[in-house]
Amino acid sequence: MDRLAYGHQEADIVLLQLVDDHDLTTIEQEVALIREYTGLDFLLLAFKTEDWNQELSPWKAPAVFGRQAFGGGAEDTLREVLASVTDRTKRYYIGGYSLAGLFALWAAYRTEIFSGVAAASPSLWFPGFTDFMKEQQIRSRNVYLSLGDKEERARNPVMATVGACIRDAEAVLRGQGVHCVLEWNKGNHFQDVAQRTAKAFAWGMKA
Repeated sequence: MDRLAYGHQEADIVLLQLVDDHDLTTIEQEVALIREYTGLDFLLLAFKTEDWNQELSPWKAPAVFGRQAFGGGAEDTLREVLASVTDRTKRYYIGGYSLAGLFALWAAYRTEIFSGVAAASPSLWFPGFTDFMKEQQIRSRNVYLSLGDKEERARNPVMATVGACIRDAEAVLRGQGVHCVLEWNKGNHFQDVAQRTAKAFAWGMKA
């Protein structure tokens, strides 16, 4: 998995984000927005996936759109990400958009290293995930969730459950004493990706 670095190498705040080719077209805009929103010094490490559905899914699941099923490779992906978490004097935040946002949320159940989770429009429709949240205790105390206000109107019946799922997720986290916010953005899933992700990270950095 390729790793790209943005920002200041010696910063005390390190942001970890799983990305694909599309994310990389706006990553510099995202970095600039995070800096604008926070005024803080940080290093962003972007891990480029080669197989989005395979590498970011926490367990196997059938295809929801198209023909590609979910391969359940998140454990291996997290192992690669954690190899970059070497200086425990720094503060680490994990985040991402869509399935990468779901991965970030799941990762915080696997390790206590993350000071916060930035889950922008996360794929919380993923089969069994909110049940998983109810059965487990997240190990990060700060979680940002967001969704576009048109996303739950998707034609795909599984993806259309995302609104109910994210409300459920917020309630679960709050019920467990987690500092959590759910922000609703204008538009559908593919709108303002860099801005939504930047807001997610910025909230956690200032939480």
